[in-house]
Amino acid sequence: MTDTSTFINQGVQHAEKAIQYDKLACKSSNPELYENAKNSYVRAIEYYYTALKYEQNNHTQRTLRDKIEAYMSRAETMKEWLTKYQAQQKDAAENPQIDPNASEGGGTATPSKKKGEKEDDNADERLRKRLGTAVLTEKPNVKWDDVAGLEGAKEALREAVILPQLFPQMFTGKRRPWKGILLYGPPGTGKSYLAKAVATEADATFFSVSSSDLVSKWQGESEKLVRELFSMARQAGKAIIFIDEIDALVSSRNDNESESSRRIKTEFLVQMDGVGHSADNVLLLAATNIPWALDEAMLRRMERRIYIPLPDPRARATMFQLHLGSTPHDLEHDDFLQLADKSDGYSGSDIAILCRDAIMQPVRTLQNACFFKEITVEENGQNKKKLAPCSQGDPDAKEMNLMSIDAEKLLVPSVSRYDFDRALSSTKPSVGKENIAKHTKFTHEKGQSGV
Repeated sequence: MTDTSTFINQGVQHAEKAIQYDKLACKSSNPELYENAKNSYVRAIEYYYTALKYEQNNHTQRTLRDKIEAYMSRAETMKEWLTKYQAQQKDAAENPQIDPNASEGGGTATPSKKKGEKEDDNADERLRKRLGTAVLTEKPNVKWDDVAGLEGAKEALREAVILPQLFPQMFTGKRRPWKGILLYGPPGTGKSYLAKAVATEADATFFSVSSSDLVSKWQGESEKLVRELFSMARQAGKAIIFIDEIDALVSSRNDNESESSRRIKTEFLVQMDGVGHSADNVLLLAATNIPWALDEAMLRRMERRIYIPLPDPRARATMFQLHLGSTPHDLEHDDFLQLADKSDGYSGSDIAILCRDAIMQPVRTLQNACFFKEITVEENGQNKKKLAPCSQGDPDAKEMNLMSIDAEKLLVPSVSRYDFDRALSSTKPSVGKENIAKHTKFTHEKGQSGV
């Protein structure tokens, strides 16, 4: 079971900072303080959201939801003040007769509206601007081959995304591409990375959104954002909507949830029905670490539910090679296979962290070295003298430290197998057996294998 106390404590710390900035901002109307308050509120919300995903106590869950809603409301207020302040400053620069410090309601700048503006048009445009950042204008440059293992998941995504675009004649009559795909599995197994590969490989507009993009404190605006998101996707023609951690938006319905949460879920279900029965080319791709927490009606609309498990030995060996990349090293093929065997139970994210730790070992060696010796190495076809760390007992050892060495003369040691063994001893798996057991049970009852 994941301990939520760390996430809650981190959230409390950021919330306390946010409240301090908030109080100071209200007194001084300083935009920098408003910005600090907003950012601290957002950080607190992120930690509380993470804690809420794993918290089992109903009372603590209700408390976290209340705090998230309150801080989200306050963060929206900070954001609106900053937006209005910036607009007022711009108007003041263009029209010097306008007082840039004019405000109403305790320091909230309120720029005047242009004559003839239509409120409905303004509202739609504002929603589109808010969602505009969700559209990926540049491809992430993640290829299918960059994803180690997960052949079943990649095959399902090719069926849903790539093949309908390349061979539309294959999907006629009752043979239609999938309209909803759910990627689920323990944290750090590559669900979001797979989505990046889809964004790179697909010839479609890619919308990448999170729960914060679709949640608003204003009554009725959250469901409008959901509706506008699907509307923008349909207007784009071929589009993919990727929602990470979708459980934050469409978790199981219960008596304790707010009316706003119910309306968001209802709008999602309505839009998913539209995706499923219309002729548009819109795919909803979602990811979650806790699929059993999703609303049953939403789960039914996700036609493919693909389990993204912990990597197998072959995938782990490939991951070690990918994360090591072009970094100078002296590891051989057998070393990667042995490392894969020793890292059983590690997620892809765990291996990435482990590799970063191992890659940093030569740097730590150089920082801690007190003795160096001069050696001759070949560089660009020429022999050059370099300084490498050594032990005090080496006959050629000279006492010096890293900061006293000329950068051009320093020889950085290659990453060794020993560096990886040290990293393995200090880096532990982040996914517990209970978590894996829950995913296995869900897969047996409602999911599909992604390996």
